[in-house]
Amino acid sequence: MVAGGAFVGGAFGRGPGASPVASQAVVATPGASPSVGPSDSSSPTPSATPTPEPTPVVVAAPLDGVMVSPAVAKQHVIAVMIDDLSPARPQSGFSDASVVWQAPAEGGIPRYMLLFQERTPKAVGPVRSARYYYIAWASEWKAAYAHAGGSPQALQTLRAQGSGQLVYNADQFAWGTYYWRVTNRFPPHNLYTDGKHLRDLAKRIGATAPPPKPAWLFRPDAPLEARPQGGRIEVDYLANKVIYRYDRATNTYRRFVSGGVRQVDAGTNQQVAPKNVVIMRVVFGPLNDAHPEKHRLEAQVTGSGTAWIATNGKTIKGTWRKKSITSPTRFYDKAGRQVRLTVGQTFVQVMKTTDLVSIHDGKPVATTSPGASPMPGASPSPSAQAWSGSRPVAA
Repeated sequence: MVAGGAFVGGAFGRGPGASPVASQAVVATPGASPSVGPSDSSSPTPSATPTPEPTPVVVAAPLDGVMVSPAVAKQHVIAVMIDDLSPARPQSGFSDASVVWQAPAEGGIPRYMLLFQERTPKAVGPVRSARYYYIAWASEWKAAYAHAGGSPQALQTLRAQGSGQLVYNADQFAWGTYYWRVTNRFPPHNLYTDGKHLRDLAKRIGATAPPPKPAWLFRPDAPLEARPQGGRIEVDYLANKVIYRYDRATNTYRRFVSGGVRQVDAGTNQQVAPKNVVIMRVVFGPLNDAHPEKHRLEAQVTGSGTAWIATNGKTIKGTWRKKSITSPTRFYDKAGRQVRLTVGQTFVQVMKTTDLVSIHDGKPVATTSPGASPMPGASPSPSAQAWSGSRPVAA
């Protein structure tokens, strides 16, 4: 609230019996024309102080804690399925996503789901098909769920519960005018959309309500002196080995795919570099959907399991928990406290229990000053534990 001041001006009075002429005097200056001025001296009338501009009101965005306007924070969440086969790379939209999920799809080949809330991407794609467990994660926000077809299990779920019960179904096969095929890639790796069309489509299908309350806890970046030097995380999928290299200066995890190729968002030409990386161990099994030749999977998305949470260059081992299909997935340390993530983008790497995960924290460059408290919601870094690159870490 901005307070404005009012200035009160008083008139100069005349003494008793004074004549009108006596209120002015002629002052002669050698070589100058006479000038007329007030007879009694006074301070100049104060000029008005400019009214300060109101301070913009900002609130934390629900998915990543970034400070935005209240109107932006109320924008409906949009989830988009994204291809991850090599002909689809480099993909578009990662730089503007608040949260990115990556999980195995056919036979272990991964696929992404990007969640957009406060930013509007210039390009998003290639868009691919739906899977049930992605719907379960998107349902945590009742997201507008953009995809191109899907498995029979996913499509049946969307027909029954895709009008806001779980998500809002934004299937390209029903809403084709909001998607298009680019000519510089081969199908099916060439289906694209953008933020404006996604927002318009969300309104068209009724996905306009503000998102639910934030599910995760956030804190600011750790000070530079508290961040380690170096460190990396490696997760192996069937057709993509993902490597994160921690960058101390930016407090981000720079992402590399295919075992070492710098991942760049084709829409922005920026390297993909989230603030947080979460690894979830999830039980996967073959999906018995009368199409065994497709090698589709199903996942146990509810319940709990092992998780590693990396933020500010340090990694802790904890658990993930999700009570029901629409309940949020949350992350806890070994003491059972919900972990605080760093404000900014989070990548969630969903891994089968048999997939290789290798975590190597960097080396500290400064000791904690006496009396300093540890990072809230986090246990000491497990870098001294036996993280191994030659075998999966213990589940």
